[in-house]
Amino acid sequence: MAIRPSARWRARVAEEARQLTAGTRAPSDAFLSELFPESLLAATDEALHAFESEVEALRDRDDEQVFDAIRSVVLALNEINEKHGGAGYETQEREELCLYIDQTLTEHGVDVPALAARRGIDRAEITDDWRDW
Repeated sequence: MAIRPSARWRARVAEEARQLTAGTRAPSDAFLSELFPESLLAATDEALHAFESEVEALRDRDDEQVFDAIRSVVLALNEINEKHGGAGYETQEREELCLYIDQTLTEHGVDVPALAARRGIDRAEITDDWRDW
């Protein structure tokens, strides 16, 4: 099962906090809790959970239904990013989110390369119509 990017980010924040407590990381080198505030992590978790539920509920994997689910999660993530000053998701986070969307669809029986090809796009472009982050 695909691991939500927000779970990985939360683990990195926790590890940094442990290192600060242990004295193995200088406070001047600590930035993850600022980069990934709890509000961003919680909202991202919520959006990804809703996406998982929507994909799981798809009955016939109709292309439009799948793209509706993609659009919904991307628009939710756009809103989260905007609420965090447009800097909630940087390059690495964007890549992780796109990969997670792809993996989640694949795990639920969606042939993502074929889905993209039927729309005349590359697999990596399935979020592009709606993505602001």
